[in-house]
This record gives sequence, structure tokens and C-alpha cells, in this order.
Amino acid sequence: MEEFVVLVNPEDEVLGLMEKQQAHINGLLHRAFSVFLFNRKGEMLLQKRASEKYHSPGQWTNAVCSHPRKDETYLAGANRRIKEELGIATELSEKFSFIYKADVGRGLWEHELDHVFIGNYEADFNLNTEEVEEVRYISMEDLDKEISENPENFTEWFKIILEEYKHHF
Repeated sequence: MEEFVVLVNPEDEVLGLMEKQQAHINGLLHRAFSVFLFNRKGEMLLQKRASEKYHSPGQWTNAVCSHPRKDETYLAGANRRIKEELGIATELSEKFSFIYKADVGRGLWEHELDHVFIGNYEADFNLNTEEVEEVRYISMEDLDKEISENPENFTEWFKIILEEYKHHF
């Protein structure tokens, strides 16, 4: 099934739709959301992207990153994707939004108006293995250390969003 992203201007006004991979080739600004999930110890959930993904395969990233569909709110999209990827449901709250652009390799760009949500979760997962290879929780201190020692193991957008997250909390 072809997936489309919602193209927008910096004020989040809709400009149209474009097939997802084409938008990533062209580096056009589109709507996105990112979800950070934490356990009771304050550790962040990371997911390892499936090795079959067309970009950034096998890299670690935050719990969920994706795109709302046409006429879908950012929150509804985030809830849909945590169910589709992780097989869970949990309460999410939006914390901030910002625009970034990142070269993700293979001639592809993420240029997103990204709405960032956080939530808490500490139970079992039912992973969609076409999307996610594995998940793990990690302390912020250990995460910073891993990223500084092996930045290639993490998605480009996650490193950007994580830095923006730290500015807000």
C-alpha cells in the first residue's frame, strides 16, 4: 500500500499530499510525530528499526516516529503507530513541536514539522517485526554515552529530536 505524507509550510498549513518515499527524496517539509516513552525509573524506551526498512535499517531510535495521515491529528497518528509498531496503548501528551532537516543517507532526507509526545509504559510489547527488531529501556546517562561513542548506531532524526527534547526538559 502506498503511503502518503502531508506536505506543509512552516506554519503547518497543508500544501498537499505526496508519496512518502518521494517526499523523502525531495526533502520536502511534511508533518511528523515522535513518541518518547519512559518506565518508572525514568529510562527511555528505544526501538531498533527492522533491517528491511528502506532507510535507517537496524538503527536505534525513540519509541515511535511516523507521519499522520490526511485528516488525522498528530495525537491520533501517534496512538495509531504505537499500536501498529509496538502493539500497545498508553496515554500520550504533546510537549512541543519544531522543524528539522536531516540527511538519512541513500539520497533521502527527513524534513519534518515534528510534534513530540511523551508517555509512560511498563508492560509487555507485541512487536510488529516488519517495523521493529527489538526494544529496550536505557537511562539518559547511558544513552548519551552510547550516542557519543557510536553515533552511527542511532537514527539521524533521533539525535536531533533528543537534543531538542533536552532543551525543553
